[in-house]
Amino acid sequence: MNEFTQRLNEVENHLQHNDLYLGYRRLIDCVLDFGEKSFYKEIISYSDLYYNENSTSDNKAKKALELVEKLKQVPPPSFQKEETLISTNNVEKAYHRRNFKLHPITFDLKSREVVGLVGENGNGKTTLLRLICGELKPTSGEINYHFSNAKPFSFELKTKLVYVPQRIEVLYGSLMENLQFTLTCYDIYSEENRLLANVMLARLGLWPYKDLQWRQLSSGYKMRFELARTLLRRPKVLLLDEPLANLDILAQQIILEDLKFLSQSIRNPFGVILSSQQLYEVEKVSTEVLFLEQGKLKIQGDTNELEGDFTIVEIDIENTKEELLTALSKIEIKQIKFNGGSYIAYFDNKISMNNILSEIGKSSLKVKYIRDISKSSRRFFVN
Repeated sequence: MNEFTQRLNEVENHLQHNDLYLGYRRLIDCVLDFGEKSFYKEIISYSDLYYNENSTSDNKAKKALELVEKLKQVPPPSFQKEETLISTNNVEKAYHRRNFKLHPITFDLKSREVVGLVGENGNGKTTLLRLICGELKPTSGEINYHFSNAKPFSFELKTKLVYVPQRIEVLYGSLMENLQFTLTCYDIYSEENRLLANVMLARLGLWPYKDLQWRQLSSGYKMRFELARTLLRRPKVLLLDEPLANLDILAQQIILEDLKFLSQSIRNPFGVILSSQQLYEVEKVSTEVLFLEQGKLKIQGDTNELEGDFTIVEIDIENTKEELLTALSKIEIKQIKFNGGSYIAYFDNKISMNNILSEIGKSSLKVKYIRDISKSSRRFFVN
């Protein structure tokens, strides 16, 4: 079974189980991968139905499944192989007046990867993004761009490497006008221009607002629109600085999920590096998480001597510390810390999460939250 057919089957499964929102978004992804105007028209017509308050869920699912069947009847698009897009080799940046230094950074970014960049404010996340996009020059080390032969810091390179800062630029005019203008800059005109702009508005959840002016959007929807405008440029690398800052928790999860899905496009895959304070949400979708502390890089899989000997669990309970220790006495907590409202418990690394959950199940502990952070960047934030 080819990749395109497999994705269509996944869409079909979502729709059959009444997960219309996810099925709808993933169906648009398949239409974008196919890249034919006839199917752009089909998904635009379906979007009108999808957002029609008088349309039932059963009717929406039925019409979507009909479109899935049509897509199954056409030859699938060619699958573009994964490739290394960027390699950083001991990249450093020193700010002598600020007494801050970004220490040697080495990592690769491949197509279809989402790399999360986390750490407290002032530890170098934005500096690293600006180095990669060419706004800053490194003090030492090098950044290699494998997807283009264009010179560093050139306009040609920046057409395929897009940096979206936390504070996005002010735009004027309607959403459609801005998207269509973006497409004309990339030689897409006439009917295809209008169709593709509409499809991208639908994909980023902006269909109900497509007739609005940019200034009428909330800050969260302005970020969604900026992503829509950026993705029409078909970037090879997308750099996002705190894209979740003005979004509620549900919108954060959806945007991150969408970035993961869209970056895995069959025809136009790209790589993503995003900085964020939303650690758990970022970890769910990231291929790799880079943690910056005082300008020094730690990688999600890294362990130091202490952490390598332990299974580390974060637990929030309504009980006392003594009650927690008693409940888990048979598997022995090696070390325990209180960190921002929850306990961080260290067990011998031979103790699995299943063992811990089993003992908790036998106890009367009132657990509000529990998570294994042995391999999570969360462990770097523990005091």
